[in-house]
Amino acid sequence: MAEFLTGTALFILAVTALGLFRVLRSELAVERMMAVQLLGTGAAAALLLLGAASNTPAMTDVALLLMLLAAFSCAAFTLGQSDEAADAAAPKGDEP
Repeated sequence: MAEFLTGTALFILAVTALGLFRVLRSELAVERMMAVQLLGTGAAAALLLLGAASNTPAMTDVALLLMLLAAFSCAAFTLGQSDEAADAAAPKGDEP
């Protein structure tokens, strides 16, 4: 069973690497943020599988922390984008 879980984790890492290669080639900030989310999700899935294969509960903690950091980075990016959009839409005062 451990070999199957390890093989599945390696497959997930390979697919995540292919997805990252495709997404990181873009120059849009939103697509780069998608790369961060993809890396967080794929790495957490692989860590959970490896933790189950090796019977190491600490891997679960690391995977959950990685997911939490990916979620916070997405939230910070979203808040930053809404502030920039509000600044661009604000009327310019005192201009002739």
